[in-house]
Amino acid sequence: MRFVVLAGILMVVTTTYGQMNTSLYAAHAQYMERSVDTRRFKHEDVMRTVKGLGKEFTVRQAGTSVEGRSIMTVSYGNGPIQVLMWSQMHGDETTATRAMLDIFNFLQANDSYNDLRKKMHMAVTWHFIPMLNPDGASRFTRRNSKGIDINRDALRLQSPEGRLLKRVRDSVKADWGFNLHDQGRGTSVLGKPATISLLAPPFNAERAVNESRGDAMQLTKYLHDQITRFIPGQIGAYPDDFEPRAFGDNIQKWGTRTILIESGGFKQDWEKQEIRRLNFVLLLTAVDAIASGAYEKVPVDSYFEIPKNGESRMQELILFNVDYDGVRRDIAFDRRETDSEDFRKYFVRSFVSDIGDLSTSPAYLTFDVSGFEVIPGKVYGTELETVSQLQGLDVDRLLREGYTDVVVKQDVDAFGSSYKINVHKQAPSAVQEIRMGGNPSLLFRKNGTVKYALINGSMYPLE
Repeated sequence: MRFVVLAGILMVVTTTYGQMNTSLYAAHAQYMERSVDTRRFKHEDVMRTVKGLGKEFTVRQAGTSVEGRSIMTVSYGNGPIQVLMWSQMHGDETTATRAMLDIFNFLQANDSYNDLRKKMHMAVTWHFIPMLNPDGASRFTRRNSKGIDINRDALRLQSPEGRLLKRVRDSVKADWGFNLHDQGRGTSVLGKPATISLLAPPFNAERAVNESRGDAMQLTKYLHDQITRFIPGQIGAYPDDFEPRAFGDNIQKWGTRTILIESGGFKQDWEKQEIRRLNFVLLLTAVDAIASGAYEKVPVDSYFEIPKNGESRMQELILFNVDYDGVRRDIAFDRRETDSEDFRKYFVRSFVSDIGDLSTSPAYLTFDVSGFEVIPGKVYGTELETVSQLQGLDVDRLLREGYTDVVVKQDVDAFGSSYKINVHKQAPSAVQEIRMGGNPSLLFRKNGTVKYALINGSMYPLE
């Protein structure tokens, strides 16, 4: 009888938290901080929001970066459990920072979630470091301005940013630590994108489980189960090899229950807005579970049920059965970003990342072009002077006529722009060759009609 009653309670708790998470997921838009709508924002953007926070928060300058930018801590609540979250240890990993700013808006709102806010405020003191590496953020790069990877500086503490994180963790005597990162879009799990990866990092090479890590494993599995409804099959366990220099491993070793959250890729979510929303739900769910103790019912060993990240890399696009130039093969495409001068915008160039039999390779998008005639693209014969002339062209008509590339000699602002035709400042040497690292422009025709155009690694329908 007691087992039945306990099982009934567990079922009620699970349903209640599931309903809450679904509600938070749906409500996220009303708390979004609109000043950081893209991945590429800077220190001043975050400081503007942080310095404008209300009396519910305690905002302090914890120190400065190598180049003298302020690194702030934001605290909320007055409960006995100390929770520390830090983001942008790597300057180009910005998803969780945006989620933090959204959470600040949530915490200072006055609406139907007041009971949740009150519970967290009374049970937890919540500390945030929204941007640990502002110098790296200014250049949208991983390392700090001295070239140090802060996440490999937990032993020597050579960087002021690393010393600051250690000092804050020690001063608040953090019971819980959340190490918030971004991973590449190419990370996979079970043949799908690893949109979120989770880890309760080990504290030694033997990957031993003590009480502290066991608590982190319970909460990690709890978070997996709560968030999986939004991205089924797209949550993986990050590799748990012990890294003796890393902060997550060492903070776990120092006695803080530590969880790593890595934000990966989601189909067509180039600016990671959907993953930002998932982070918003994840972090609120985590603190609520800590405040209520809901995670304590999760068996420690169930942590190992989380599927591990895969070894195969997600491709952005795979074209299967491309019959061209006397060879039938599959072609995979990936993409790289070129920074604008101020690092706030970028231009994407796709490239061929693999060729051959790719039947076992996962991808965000796939097309089987069996039965299509593959036609090499051509460069438009008239060089244009300005972008305004390009905007006046009927691009679909040009594509149907076989023109996939155009030269615009002046005023090409490619950064942040997307054209349905490849744009060059000078005539390209080749646009047709399929080779590793290349970026071919191709048309796909069936029954005498051009159906698709491959432009800069994207397939565009022409019907």
